[in-house]
Amino acid sequence: MKNSSSARRYCAIRLPFLASNRLRNLPNAPHSGLPAEAPLLIVEKAKGALALAAPDPAALRQGLCPGLTLAEARARIANLVVAEHDPAADEALVERIADWCDRYTPLVARHGERGLMLDITGAAHLFQGEAALLEDLLTRLAGFGLTAHGAIAGAPATARALARGRDRVIVPPGREAEAVRPLPITALGLDAARVQALRRAGLKIVADLIDRPRAPLAARFGADCVERLERLAGIAEHPISPRRPVPAALAERIFFQPIAHQDDIAATLARLAADVASLLEARGEGGRHFEASFYRVDGAVRRIEVATARPNRAPKAIARLFHEKLDALSDPLDVGFGFDLIRLGAFRTEPFLAAQSSLEGHALDDEAVADLVDRLGARFGPERVQGFLREDTHIPERRARRVPVFAMSGNPALWQDELEPGDPPLRPLSLFDPPEPIEAMGEVPDGPPLSFRWRRVLHQVTRAEGPERIAPEWWRAGGDWPDRDYFRVEDRNGGRFWLYREGFYAADRPQPRWFLHGLFA
Repeated sequence: MKNSSSARRYCAIRLPFLASNRLRNLPNAPHSGLPAEAPLLIVEKAKGALALAAPDPAALRQGLCPGLTLAEARARIANLVVAEHDPAADEALVERIADWCDRYTPLVARHGERGLMLDITGAAHLFQGEAALLEDLLTRLAGFGLTAHGAIAGAPATARALARGRDRVIVPPGREAEAVRPLPITALGLDAARVQALRRAGLKIVADLIDRPRAPLAARFGADCVERLERLAGIAEHPISPRRPVPAALAERIFFQPIAHQDDIAATLARLAADVASLLEARGEGGRHFEASFYRVDGAVRRIEVATARPNRAPKAIARLFHEKLDALSDPLDVGFGFDLIRLGAFRTEPFLAAQSSLEGHALDDEAVADLVDRLGARFGPERVQGFLREDTHIPERRARRVPVFAMSGNPALWQDELEPGDPPLRPLSLFDPPEPIEAMGEVPDGPPLSFRWRRVLHQVTRAEGPERIAPEWWRAGGDWPDRDYFRVEDRNGGRFWLYREGFYAADRPQPRWFLHGLFA
């Protein structure tokens, strides 16, 4: 049977002693001075008693297995060192390791509680082959004080099963079924009851299952047993789900001698910005969201993000945004012993339409405004630079919605309705929120006011236009207020106002009220 997963390559990483490595080997570990031959018991409460949750190698060598109660362990071995299990700290450490693994491929996924899966398709040649990539990865993890096992295969399930049993295994493309034949049936990941049923049937290793007809196996042990078997053998394809989005354009620089000087970092970002801009130009796109990743030699990873108000692929502008961001960081970029890898990616892109400047230079003005918005966003945060989007409503106070400028896409809708040349605007430039009550003397039943008093000043109306009736939107929440009749009026001093009457003059209705809603320029 042809292997459908042979086109892709996966690297599985297993961290069998994650908790004990964190407590013994990492910098500032609480039990760093404990001898390697002394067992460290990591316990958690189970069924009212403390039980061994994550044994270290020394504990396993002395027969202390998971599930053993602390009382039984102390009865066997005296002077044990005990630590409390901290799943949250282990989870945070796995996430840090996963961030660090981005240096090998952007396609990194979690695989179980203590495992990672890397899609290294097309990336191995950057490290002189798969064997060199795996050796480099495991050697670096060992240098951080972490015990790690790894395997490479054409299917995720194959690589994971081999990493659990052996270390530094590389399966040639298309040989997954042959590689898993000697593995025990526990490699399928079935529940204990079905594993026991398989053993009673004389099926103890994967080779006992892989050549058998699938229908009887599915009927007796479940359809998922067959599905797991075919994934393990690389017959059925099962791609991974990366934990982070894949950039549309990516550029990186690897340094054999780590860099730590700010000028070198700035020069590297400028070169990477030029490389990313070239990739975006080839795609006919511009970037809206960029991210720079800094990989320290001690395994720490720092990511810096910037956003743009519109598609951008100008290298100098992109580099300047990162410069603004780095200068404004409340937590400065800690270079430590230096960075051996810096990466820049464009994670959000849009079609790039070149604008031709008019004779009046309006396009140049627009570019200056967009550049100012980008710099403000880089310095103060993209969520603090906000603009207005037009809503599909005729209620004046609801027509605008304030959102971050960097969340907008495309061209915003026109704010003013189309008018004939020379016609005055229908809406004022500024609105009061909420509208301010006024005292008005108006013609009845629906005429404009003759005068009105606003902020203790009496205004005599000389010109008026209206009414324009705006009814409540009964299909929306909060749309139960009375109808409004709007008027555009001008007083003797030339001031122009937008006011409205709420309600109607009628004997069986409350007296209508007047409000000033906006001012014309």
